Formats: sequence, structure tokens, C-alpha cells
Amino acid sequence: YGLKGPHSVYLLVLGRHPEGLTATQMCELCAKDKADVSRMISIMEKKGLVYRSNQKSGVYRGVFCLTEEGKTVAKEVRERSGIAVLMAGRDMTDVQRASMYEALDSITANLRQLSEDGLPDKLPATERKEAEE
Repeated sequence: YGLKGPHSVYLLVLGRHPEGLTATQMCELCAKDKADVSRMISIMEKKGLVYRSNQKSGVYRGVFCLTEEGKTVAKEVRERSGIAVLMAGRDMTDVQRASMYEALDSITANLRQLSEDGLPDKLPATERKEAEE
């Protein structure tokens, strides 16, 4: 399909929302800005993977859904990414894998909070002390 990795994120998110999503909702769910969402949706529309379910004017006013072909591609992406994750972690125990996912969840939540709040000029005193130890 000539798609890149970032398209996968949009396909997976749209696949989880069969009722469709607005560009604004995709910005929030994919943690991307409007320019990125607009660019990715435009590419996927041209490839016949996404359509606008209501014809309101402006990219940010429509509700975008996967076409039947888009649903097929999203399913393939989901399956292949699952295989990749299993293959990448095949030498890990279930406990190690659970710990890794927990750590990744924590890192993701902290990065989202930093994105909302902005990066402080320096570490708070309690975290600075932990970093030194």
C-alpha cells in the first residue's frame, strides 16, 4: 500500500472506532498535531483506506471511517504488529514481559503529562536526589 509506520497508528486507532473519529479526536488519541493528522488522512483517503462519513466542510469537521479495504489493512497491521511484538519478546518470561509493559505504560503516561505541562527548567529536588543515587 506504500504506507509508512505512522500510518499504522491511524489505521489501528480508526479500526478501534468503527463509528469513526474526527480529526480532533485522532489528534488526541494518536498524540499528533492537526497537520500530521491532516497529512496522514489525506494520504489514506487517496489510497482508498479512509473516507469522510459526513461531508461537512473543512478537514477538521468531518468524521473519518475506514473503508472496507481500510478495515482489511487495519486488521493485517494489527495481526502483523502482534507477531512483531511476540517475536521481539520471545526470550522474555511472562513476568519480564509484564514488567516491561508496565514500565512502558508509566513512561508513556509521564511523557504525555510532560507534553501537557511542559518540561521544567530543572528536576524537582526529590527527583534530582533520586537521579544522583
